[in-house]
Amino acid sequence: MTTLTKLWLITILFFLPCFLRDVFGVQILSKSKLEKCEKTSDSGDLNCTKKIVLNMAVPSGASGGEASIVVEIVEVEENSSKKMQTFRIPPVVTVNKSAAYALYELTYIRDVAYKPEEYHVETRKCEPDADAKVVKICERLRDENGHIIEHTEPMCCPCGTQRRVPSSCGNVFDKLMKGKANTAHCVRFPGDWFHVFGIGQRSVGFSVLIQVKTGSKVSEVLVGPENRTAISNDNFLRANLIGDFVGYTSIPSFEDFYLVIPRQGGGRGQPQNLGRNFSMWMLLERVRFTLDGVECNKIGVDFEAFNGQPNFCSSPFWSCLHNQLWNFWEADRNRVQRKQVPLFGVEGRFERINQHPNAGTHSFSIGVTEIINTNLLIELSADDVEYVYQRSPGKILSINIPTFEALTQFGTATITAKNTGEVEASYCLTFDCSSDVTLMEEQYFIMKPKETLTRSFKLYPGTDQAAKYVCAAILKDSNYNEVDRAECQFSTTSTVIDNGSQPPKTGTTGFFDSIEHIWNHVWKTIIDFITGKNCRTKCSGFFDFRCHIQYICMSWILMFGLLLAIFPTVIVLLWLLHQKGLFDPLYEWWEDHFWEDSPSTKNTRHRINVDHRQVHVHKHHTHEPRHHNYGSHHKRKGTHHDHKHSHFERGSEYHYHLHHVHKDKLKHGRRKSSTVMQKVR
Repeated sequence: MTTLTKLWLITILFFLPCFLRDVFGVQILSKSKLEKCEKTSDSGDLNCTKKIVLNMAVPSGASGGEASIVVEIVEVEENSSKKMQTFRIPPVVTVNKSAAYALYELTYIRDVAYKPEEYHVETRKCEPDADAKVVKICERLRDENGHIIEHTEPMCCPCGTQRRVPSSCGNVFDKLMKGKANTAHCVRFPGDWFHVFGIGQRSVGFSVLIQVKTGSKVSEVLVGPENRTAISNDNFLRANLIGDFVGYTSIPSFEDFYLVIPRQGGGRGQPQNLGRNFSMWMLLERVRFTLDGVECNKIGVDFEAFNGQPNFCSSPFWSCLHNQLWNFWEADRNRVQRKQVPLFGVEGRFERINQHPNAGTHSFSIGVTEIINTNLLIELSADDVEYVYQRSPGKILSINIPTFEALTQFGTATITAKNTGEVEASYCLTFDCSSDVTLMEEQYFIMKPKETLTRSFKLYPGTDQAAKYVCAAILKDSNYNEVDRAECQFSTTSTVIDNGSQPPKTGTTGFFDSIEHIWNHVWKTIIDFITGKNCRTKCSGFFDFRCHIQYICMSWILMFGLLLAIFPTVIVLLWLLHQKGLFDPLYEWWEDHFWEDSPSTKNTRHRINVDHRQVHVHKHHTHEPRHHNYGSHHKRKGTHHDHKHSHFERGSEYHYHLHHVHKDKLKHGRRKSSTVMQKVR
């Protein structure tokens, strides 16, 4: 087959989800294309020259439920010219997918009693062929033709305390006159009966309804696993269900089970209606059944199994009648009352029971809860598609981005654009932000002359910290030429982490956790008290005395105490240095420069010098012999610190002492000076 030349176009799609119940979205598997139609057979193909082919994946709704999706084809791009072509009337494709279900084949097997019961009659003349006057309800049964049913005769047991039903044998007179006492036992099947079905192979069922609306024209087809390809009556739409991408994994297999349902008022045999009493429907393993009725303690037990059990009279009452349908149903009811899932019942274990189309007596279905994507190929005739190719200027009027919290929320940028030209045209709007914001797809739309249109972009920052971002909105015409640009900024607040309320812990673990929490809180409080962390957060400054005293800030008290202790410490240190004479050169310098010309200082010095000369003369006369050995009297008068003669050594020492006394006078006042002068005299 020769393939004609194909014109490939990339179809830009906008998804407008329309929810019936829950839907998760639609995925486009490949670029849609506009290609030449090919005639491969007399039927089954579109009657067209060009067609649009759309390949998509359609998921199920929540829990495999119904889903509805709307796809609007807005623009196409030709690869050869790279020019965008906008549909004047965009085709709108609506896909409705029904709920998925697992379908099982049913085969009728037989009817069984819901609750077989054992009866006993105390009598004295029990015989297998006794009539109702003797054995009452345990009389042999007959069919509709009057024939005796096999194994329906009563089982006779002698009296006694160790028998199947303990009974009194009476006295000797009763035995002689009335006969020996005994009991008659039999099984009967009163009450409800159930149909038993064998379960065969399974299959998955659903349906997909595709509708395409172009203007006022609507075309639709219905496809499913049993009808994978369909074409509309007007040959405009063709759909092909390719299949599911992943096989179902949660669909149970019931090949080893029997389905039992209540009998719907009719007689034995194949029912005409399964009914809707799903609360009594049960799925039980095949090993729990006896199809021929010859096994005890199984569903379907019959007269033969009951009468033929060994040691009948010594066996306990109701032996051979355990593990019946009513036992399993009662067990499930107890589980439901304890808020547990039933083990045998259908209701409560599965969803959407027997809701498949055309439900009958030969099939049984349950809902599929898996979400599976279905591959769907849609073809549309493109012969009558009209395109809009007009250019018109435009302008971005405003950009609005409210502040939002990073990561936990997304922002919304609302951009308002206007067609400022005179013709209807298509536009492309791009919104780009800094690298920390997730990239956003371009938006395509058509505006009529002077029309104002608003478009929104969702913003997803990549960090949880507060930040500022710079973005630019770019408006392009139908030829992808930029016609306007606008920049903006927006801010985000930092993410607030909130773990929410947690359920309280109980038991031993909760007790120790509480102790640990209290200890950590106390220890943290002590650390904060010592380090002053609370004060640093609550008090504005170091000299905020009221705040520090209110919160008893230990670190602040220590710092403030150290600050106060600095002043007396410095004073004591200076005093000690003064006592050691470290500041004597400073005193001398002060005396030489600032006290030299003071009258009081001169008078004080004059008196000291006079006194010193008197003392010196006195010393001179006392030690005159030594004076002549070492030098002239003129040298003694020239200086007070001559250390060449031993005669003046004592005088020099005295002069040195006098000099220090003079310093003390200058520092401490006249009172001390006069005292020194008296001592010198």
